[in-house]
Amino acid sequence: MTKRERIKVALVGAGGWGYQHARVFAARDDVALCAVAGRTEARTKARARQFSLRYYLDVDEMLATEKPDLVSISLPNMGHFEPTLRVIRAGYPLLVEKPLVFDMAEAETLLREAEVRDLFFAINFNHRYAKPVQLAKAAIDGGRLGELVFATWRFGGEGGGEHPQANLIETQCHGFDMLEHLCGPIATLQAEMTDITDKGFSTMALSLKFASGAVGSLVGSYDSSYAYPETHRVEVNGTEGRITIDDTVKRYSFHRAGEETGEIWEAGYFNDPDREFHRTFDRYLEPMIAAFKRGAEPPVHARAGHRALALAYAAIESYETGRRVEVTDAENQSS
Repeated sequence: MTKRERIKVALVGAGGWGYQHARVFAARDDVALCAVAGRTEARTKARARQFSLRYYLDVDEMLATEKPDLVSISLPNMGHFEPTLRVIRAGYPLLVEKPLVFDMAEAETLLREAEVRDLFFAINFNHRYAKPVQLAKAAIDGGRLGELVFATWRFGGEGGGEHPQANLIETQCHGFDMLEHLCGPIATLQAEMTDITDKGFSTMALSLKFASGAVGSLVGSYDSSYAYPETHRVEVNGTEGRITIDDTVKRYSFHRAGEETGEIWEAGYFNDPDREFHRTFDRYLEPMIAAFKRGAEPPVHARAGHRALALAYAAIESYETGRRVEVTDAENQSS
């Protein structure tokens, strides 16, 4: 592509996952990554040097000077709202990291402000683009499982955060998004949580009912370890078959009901891209950039972040009241 045809992208965030944003955009022939804005000069300057970018310590200055086509935002989890709102009010299309925010009113403000400006507003739920997840989605949509009966999500590792519900909001948002992506909208849920490790409500178990009539569960924790085998597992069971996903990118399996042999996918010896979790971001960017070029909605709109947050707050309400909670907006906003 000519230089004029390339999409000019500016990055907000010079931290660890900000590196992944810089990497995926810098690797594309159809993107010109031009600049990075960060909070500290040393880190921001180092990131800029790493990718041959201009650097800024003020987002507004970067936008006014660079005038990018798209802004990619990767900031600490609790620091999403203000910078994102500034980019939206400046009128720039954007990609943001999960979680969208921690507060429902803030989430609604971001969506409303972007909508009135008709902005492209994507969120990085990259788990959807892992090879095992794509195989599972195809199997379910193709009717290979028959009628879905139950689904389970388990994901636990080390962690903590400033917010008492950090695990539920910033990590299990992937669980809410994935379960609805595969099984349709969650209609009701009931929650148990524990704070026995003094890190907020760092472990929880949720019981789910899907609008389809299927049931499910979600177990999440910051009191486990990402070093454990199968620290992440998804199982979806239907009347005609079952699928499992191990460690997001490691393995997919499908078995027909009543059969002792099944189908297994695992990345082959030279297939490094599909075995590496970070590369799910590369895979995500393909349809996202294609949609941006067409002037279409992103394949994963920021509404999916709002939906995950709404489900998290329904879980909090359930735990605090001891009741099963109906999700008021049962329409699946995750797609």
